[in-house]
Amino acid sequence: MQCHFSGHWICPEVEIGCAKEAETFAFQAEIAQLMSLIINTFYSNKEIFLRELISNASDALDKIRYESLTDPTKLDNGKELKIDIIPNVEDRTLTLIDTGIGMTKADLINNLGTIEDQTEYVEEKRVKEVVKKHSQFIGYPITLFVEKEREKEISDDEAEEEKEEKAEEAEAEDKPKIEDVGSDDEEDSKDKDKKKTKKIKEKYIDQEELNKTKPIWTRNPDDITMEEYGEFYKSLTNDWEDHLAVKLTSLTEYLTRMKDNQKSIYYITGESKDQVANSAFVERVRKRGFEVLYMTEPIDEYCVQQLKEFDGKTLVSVTKEGLELPEDEEEKKKMEEDKTRFENLCKLMKEILDKKVEKVTVSNRLVSSPCCIVTSTYGWTANMERIMKAQALRDNSTMGYMMAKKHLEINPDHPIVETLRQKADLDKNDKAVKDLVILLFETALLSSGFSLDDPQTHSNRIYRMIKLGLGKDALLGGRKLFSKG
Repeated sequence: MQCHFSGHWICPEVEIGCAKEAETFAFQAEIAQLMSLIINTFYSNKEIFLRELISNASDALDKIRYESLTDPTKLDNGKELKIDIIPNVEDRTLTLIDTGIGMTKADLINNLGTIEDQTEYVEEKRVKEVVKKHSQFIGYPITLFVEKEREKEISDDEAEEEKEEKAEEAEAEDKPKIEDVGSDDEEDSKDKDKKKTKKIKEKYIDQEELNKTKPIWTRNPDDITMEEYGEFYKSLTNDWEDHLAVKLTSLTEYLTRMKDNQKSIYYITGESKDQVANSAFVERVRKRGFEVLYMTEPIDEYCVQQLKEFDGKTLVSVTKEGLELPEDEEEKKKMEEDKTRFENLCKLMKEILDKKVEKVTVSNRLVSSPCCIVTSTYGWTANMERIMKAQALRDNSTMGYMMAKKHLEINPDHPIVETLRQKADLDKNDKAVKDLVILLFETALLSSGFSLDDPQTHSNRIYRMIKLGLGKDALLGGRKLFSKG
């Protein structure tokens, strides 16, 4: 079925266009008044007409598809079930063509009306907007015929032939429109017979599929990938963040998966799943095979402050002091040795950091990170501190007290910490030692989720350390260059 909908109609009438001539039929006065009432009441949004036409075309395709189930000959010619949209700015028409079973001539006369002057809907951009808004998930491909340009290099003789053909067949729509954009003379002194060429702009009709994102609810769920789910959500909401749902769990389910030697429920709070999953606080806990609950909603911070235990198991934040993990005798012995070996370094770091931390201790929760910042049992976590800083009516005196309860934990097995211990044993007054301690502390603040009061000073300290690290190599490189010169 092929129907032409003209954009310059004034009175209510139906124009039926087939392969031959178009016939125009006027509604009776009573029906025209009723149609006017319906259009002005329910279809005050002008773009709705295109949505309805596409829906009608989709129904026509459904009709032939259903009939082909009992009569396969309906699709014997192998035609594709699709919807074509052909705008024509010059004729001010918008043509919709589907390959389904539509209305008969009598149906068109009885059921179709006209739409007032809305020539904007023959513009490519406007058609795309309406289809994306209202008909994105029609189950059949919607193809828009658009006029495009491309450059083509031809000889002068061919260009003249093209212009002559265009002049002779000016009414043919499928002929390219040629526009001379200048000559590109290529003369070869060795070959006198070589023809001159000319670049022209050729206009052609291209087809663009507007509803590439197919409705996933029509497919087998087992065949749909996580990436396709994400693409569908983004195309539906115009939100380009990844909001694909993840599997949630409950405290009751957590208890059923606890290890035999596990005494507590471990959790961590933060802004996002990626942030807490990559946190240094969960390194040792996950290495032991214990599950850690990720709590990424702001309300979670307030909930865990009141929910101290569940079914006899205490809730323990892996970001606070006092984290106890099951240890054998060998691990306990090693921890005592590490505390003794790093006792002087912990004291020195506390002296350097002064009131910035309550204490410096050897950590039992780190694996690959050199250090981290934990809070006291009743202090604020980094996430809670972030939430409270965003409050307009916060109590600054309370904030100052709660934010001061920070502890620095160092990893005795990390090479940076071991090297720092050796340098401190040689000369605890070395300025490089002090700079390293402060740099480690500020970096630990950032990696633990806290913010810096003075980021510029931290940046300057990093630049100074980089300069010191490159100094020796730079001098050696300069000597090599000098010796070669």
